[in-house]
Amino acid sequence: MFSESKVTIPSGVDVSLENSILTVKGPKGTLERNVWYPGIDIVIDGEIVTIKTELTRKKVTSMVGTLAAHLKNMCKGTSEGYTYTMKVVYSHFPIQTKVVGDKFEIVNFLGEKHPRYARIIDDTKVQINNEQVVITGINKDVVGATAANIERATKVRNRDPRVFQDGIYIVHKE
Repeated sequence: MFSESKVTIPSGVDVSLENSILTVKGPKGTLERNVWYPGIDIVIDGEIVTIKTELTRKKVTSMVGTLAAHLKNMCKGTSEGYTYTMKVVYSHFPIQTKVVGDKFEIVNFLGEKHPRYARIIDDTKVQINNEQVVITGINKDVVGATAANIERATKVRNRDPRVFQDGIYIVHKE
């Protein structure tokens, strides 16, 4: 028994594999990822990429699906991109947000004197529209990590979270 997963490449996207570095080029940009894993073979045949293994170990067969999911995410990112929408929620003190270089600054969170910062990773774009924050990019991992950094920066500490529900939360993913 062996495990195999096939991924169909959408039109307008080019996929190449060189020395275990998978490169996906699309209209929105280029993504690269190291896909080396022992016992797994990746074959590019026209518009179909086959990821397979002859081994039966659970760890290896599950990695086949993981690599296929990474490839699908890279194809979608380079052709359509990813957008996360976040909402600024406050009931006690109005939160002010702004982008400063590669940091997302949160001022007056729960009335604190010092601002809180969240790191914006790589070339992710962050736009602020009143009480809505829109994060866009082509790499799903990076866009999600940036949204998580912003959400984590507004964690309520030393107060009852049932009363103080202020923060910046993810409300929609595309």
